[in-house]
Amino acid sequence: MNPRSDIHDRLAASLRDARKARGLSLDAVAKLSGVSRSMVSQIERGESSPTVATLWNLTQALQVDFAGLLEGKVAPGIGVVRADAAPVIAGHGVGVRIRILSAPEAAGKHEVYDLDFDAGGELVSDPHSPGCREHLTVISGRLRVESGDEAEVLGPGDTAHYPADRPHAIRAEGAARAFLIVQDS
Repeated sequence: MNPRSDIHDRLAASLRDARKARGLSLDAVAKLSGVSRSMVSQIERGESSPTVATLWNLTQALQVDFAGLLEGKVAPGIGVVRADAAPVIAGHGVGVRIRILSAPEAAGKHEVYDLDFDAGGELVSDPHSPGCREHLTVISGRLRVESGDEAEVLGPGDTAHYPADRPHAIRAEGAARAFLIVQDS
């Protein structure tokens, strides 16, 4: 076996084992890392050679030590994700940047997001799973939160708790920033 295929095999196994050890699906890892589900799957099967940037995103999402990736080492002690390295969800909403703050193992159960809205930005969502609730706290600016037929306008320091198992939306009246917790039942 040549060194290249051995490295690919060890890399694939390490990433797959780290994902499974944390109880994460391919979809959850894709969401947390910003790497497409199909690419994560290809890497885990040893069918793709990931870039350093892709590996970095995956190791951050899986909390695997980048330097010890081929040995499958889990990051020790306090895990820190610097502000500029936090995973970002792309393609959702208009005029809003969504940074993932929650730990990868919380995906699908208890997710925490930092929302940064441009004036007029909005995040419109289809219903989540039955019983799912969201908790939105405004840090700055004003946001209109809608859940089903109900709506409220929130200012700095205000928090709204609402069902997310129906159509819902968050709309910025001007530039705004908020924290969002999505709690699945």
